[in-house]
Amino acid sequence: MDKAAEKFIFDAFHDPGRDALLHGKFPGDFLWGVATASYQIEGAWDVDGKGPSVWDSFSHSEGKVYQNQTGDVACDSYNKIERDVEMLKELGVKAYRFSISWSRILPTGTVESFNQAGVDYYNRVLSALEVAGIEPMVTLYHWDLPQALQDIGGWENDMMAVYFSDYADKCFREFGAKIKLWITFNEPLVFTTHGYEIGSHAPGLKHSGYGAYRAGHTLIKAHAQAWHLYDDKYRSRQQGKVSIAFNSDWFEPKTDSEKDKVAAQRAATLSLGWFAHPVLVNGDYPELMKEYVANASRLQGLSTSRLPQFSESEKKTIAGTFDFLGLNHYTTSYVSHKATAHPRVASFMLDCDIELTKDDAWPKAASSWLSIVPWGMRRLLGWIKEHYGDVPIYITENGMSQSGMDIKDELRVKYFKAYINVVLKAHLIDGVNVKGYFAWSLMDNFEWAQGYREKFGIYEVNFEHPERLRTPRESAKAFAEIINNGFKPPEEK
Repeated sequence: MDKAAEKFIFDAFHDPGRDALLHGKFPGDFLWGVATASYQIEGAWDVDGKGPSVWDSFSHSEGKVYQNQTGDVACDSYNKIERDVEMLKELGVKAYRFSISWSRILPTGTVESFNQAGVDYYNRVLSALEVAGIEPMVTLYHWDLPQALQDIGGWENDMMAVYFSDYADKCFREFGAKIKLWITFNEPLVFTTHGYEIGSHAPGLKHSGYGAYRAGHTLIKAHAQAWHLYDDKYRSRQQGKVSIAFNSDWFEPKTDSEKDKVAAQRAATLSLGWFAHPVLVNGDYPELMKEYVANASRLQGLSTSRLPQFSESEKKTIAGTFDFLGLNHYTTSYVSHKATAHPRVASFMLDCDIELTKDDAWPKAASSWLSIVPWGMRRLLGWIKEHYGDVPIYITENGMSQSGMDIKDELRVKYFKAYINVVLKAHLIDGVNVKGYFAWSLMDNFEWAQGYREKFGIYEVNFEHPERLRTPRESAKAFAEIINNGFKPPEEK
């Protein structure tokens, strides 16, 4: 890359005060890693005693996933621990974020169905990482709820907090000696809205206006119970940390109008703040969220808000249940104020009076929702510091999709360089307490309802080959270079 191209990695972004490359390095203790999730890579969906999850059921239902593809085999990581760890060593990462399949440990979701074979599998993974000198960051719930628990209401059932706490207890007991970084839930905003309201993800429910709020309410209580369980029972001897991985776009006002500026703040408050505010601030939803949902409910002729309420004791239990902030970030959206016409339909999408759009000039990934806007990540990190203080942040996912088999993946190389560089700016210039960065994803995998057509991997996986061969893309080499050398000035390269 020549000096001019290096100064502005993307032609679409060439503001010298905002987009110029910052030369420098991250601190020596910065935690570099890559991330995956159990259903997306493991396969082995019904072997060694594993029970079905909601994603097994969803993908086995006609028309739910692109070309009716499933995660039955996926990357076959259940049988390829050695190769996966070898890839981590090739990259030179210090950490690997992966998730545990609840139904592999407890096939029916409850402790009575304990499955030793599932525990043995994850112990093999942890032992291989230990030998390789790679630190695990483990997610307890990355969307694959045991189907038996969905059969009794899933996350809309308050009892799920109890079942999740029992499951977390098993994991802390069995694996906690080797794990210092735990995440309870991955992207609660996504799996509650897409799974319980929009219906595009498992379990495929369309409980419009209610489902996401009810499911989110339960999982916040479940997270708090698991955090306190670890704090009371395991922290003193295991010395680990527990938190949750939120996801958020950056929300940029579409115009300079006061209405759009206020709408952009509202979008952040009602998306990231929906789950972060209770955990990081006071145990309750943001006042703005309560106000807007209550007002929308009233306009629909309801006597009470569709947003559930926490009791005072629940608020005390929830507040402060974090040891760091996990952040998944991929893209940016423009925000406009848009009041919803009456009569309103009950829908979380219409509750906050906003409209989200993209700029046609922004580079685009293969995923329809993913435009490439590096500067948005720096602004989001600054917003988090402004609203939640000097909380330690691990960027637990960041990456982009492509379609087709492309070893060179030049756009992803640019994506990582640009996004990681703005993280460096946020850390060195803005003083944001960023502790680590995990690229999504180690390898191509089952991309939920999109099946295998959207490829996020820095390692290409040949899903037509029975061995699921993995091959490093150019982005893997570029990522390894950043880990080793940071962003050196051209004359030092």
